[in-house]
Amino acid sequence: MRNPLSPASLLEGASESGYVRSLIAGTVGMLALLGVSGLAFPDSVAGDLAGIVFSTSTATSTARLAAPIVLAGLGGIFAEKSGVINIGLEGLLIISAFVSVYAASVVGVGNAVLGVPTLAIAFLAGIAASTFLSAVFAVVCIEFKADQIIAGLAVWLIALGLAPFLSTVFFGGVNTPNLGVSVGWQYSATMVVFATAGSWWLLNKTAFGKHLRAAGENPKALDTVGVSVSKVRYAGVLLSGVLSGVGGSALALSIGQFVGSGETMVQGKGFIAIVAYLFGNYNPLGTLGAGALFAGLDAIQIRLQQLGYAIPDTLVQTIPYVVVIVVLTLVGRTQIPEAAGEHYETEE
Repeated sequence: MRNPLSPASLLEGASESGYVRSLIAGTVGMLALLGVSGLAFPDSVAGDLAGIVFSTSTATSTARLAAPIVLAGLGGIFAEKSGVINIGLEGLLIISAFVSVYAASVVGVGNAVLGVPTLAIAFLAGIAASTFLSAVFAVVCIEFKADQIIAGLAVWLIALGLAPFLSTVFFGGVNTPNLGVSVGWQYSATMVVFATAGSWWLLNKTAFGKHLRAAGENPKALDTVGVSVSKVRYAGVLLSGVLSGVGGSALALSIGQFVGSGETMVQGKGFIAIVAYLFGNYNPLGTLGAGALFAGLDAIQIRLQQLGYAIPDTLVQTIPYVVVIVVLTLVGRTQIPEAAGEHYETEE
């Protein structure tokens, strides 16, 4: 019996979707064209761009920047597949980023609690904070049937105000001091790969995955067979909190600091995560590819600015949204769950 998490199985799952297959082919084609252009014209803009795209530094920056986007995107898939639209992913990333740094500073770098090292405790604290906030969001939306878009915006705004405020209270400023230790890009990349494989397996190879899809597509049918729609939706939203917590913690601990100025260090990555899973058509593998693409574009623009190309970062930040509109227009439509955003009353 073949392992469902093996690379062959995952690639087979990806190939079942013509949409994902088209995206992969298009990306490979563009990279090949860039590589040939760079070799043919090494002293041109294409040569500089090819040198940046295929450099080790760009790859490591992409791995670090992709972690919060991909992990939050995977979380968004679980929530929306269950029928709950969680646009508060940005807020979950923000609160987990701050709490992870705060927990690490309280425990102290190099120390341990019950044998658990500081960075592990920091990750757990960030995940707990994000999961708690997502639980509040779930209760408001599922139990009290609040508007999911408004509730998601509230989560974002609460975290956007709360994290810098707490940083000012505990550290004397919106930016925390540097911990002096950080999580390497290898760990972020590993977490992303395992989370993507695990999410694909959970969604496609388990009874829970079937229940999750039913809750978002036909909740009445799920209720008819005796499965609680509310419980499935709670599980989906809580999973979005857990995965976003990992992403936010990885982002902050990758530099050993929380930056709370402006839009905070998250800088819209939660909203880009939403674009990523829409771009990937709710497929974890597609979300991984989209997250890596958007993070790569961010890493490339930073290197281009270092080489003297004056490209505004605000312009680059619009690229994910423009790209997803163009690609979805040319390749196909995102299949949004039928009951996404709709409340459901359990039938007695």
